[in-house]
Amino acid sequence: MTMIKETKFFRKQAEKAERMARATSDEEASQNLTNLAMAYRSQADALKKNKKKSGKKAGLKAKGK
Repeated sequence: MTMIKETKFFRKQAEKAERMARATSDEEASQNLTNLAMAYRSQADALKKNKKKSGKKAGLKAKGK
């Protein structure tokens, strides 16, 4: 799976978890789903950050630095 697809996957999973959190009347389940959504977003952000870092390194290698 490519980096972009992984990032999109985690963001979509976060959206699903948030929808489920809003839809449930169980407070504990709602909080757990909200926490899961936050974890998915953090994972997506980390992947995006690592992608930017690796892109910069590749650019430096191409320039001979």
